[in-house]
Amino acid sequence: MGFRNVSRRRFSSPSGGEGPRSGGGGFAAALVCAASLGLSACGFTPLYATPGVSPGLSSIDVVAPEGRVGYLMREDLDDVLARDKASPPAYRLTLEILQTRDPRGLRVDNVAERYELGLTVRYTLVEIATGKVAHAGEVSTQVSYDAADQPYAGIAARQDSQSRAASDAARRIHLDLAAWLAQGGKGDEVAAGAGR
Repeated sequence: MGFRNVSRRRFSSPSGGEGPRSGGGGFAAALVCAASLGLSACGFTPLYATPGVSPGLSSIDVVAPEGRVGYLMREDLDDVLARDKASPPAYRLTLEILQTRDPRGLRVDNVAERYELGLTVRYTLVEIATGKVAHAGEVSTQVSYDAADQPYAGIAARQDSQSRAASDAARRIHLDLAAWLAQGGKGDEVAAGAGR
């Protein structure tokens, strides 16, 4: 699945200024404030404001396999989880990474025009104090990149696709762990055992 760049268009008013953007900021800010008040009045609590979520995420130690993608996954997860290295971890997150690379579209010389990089990450969260599996899951992501005639350009394009795929997989794992912690870290023992 390739990434698309979404560009923002600017509209000019007859006087030459940026019509919709001039004077609209105050209204937009008021609208956001009103929406926030409405959500809080309805009892909505942001995910990371739920007690225990942020401290729980920062107490996770990530263990990834060797290799470039494993390194990228560990770095991205340490970043999004805000790992507190000054405190001992309460959980260990172990990753299993499966990477695929498939050609897409062939030129007249039978060389692929693009490649699709697939990344599947299985992860297991273990409570260090008990050694028990607390949570487990799997995420998959796909990115594509253009083939290059020059070897260096081809290597650079593939490494960039690995970085994008690792970042997306880390984001998905982060959201899943945050949702699990927001639920009190319960109700997942059966699911974890079923996947083994």
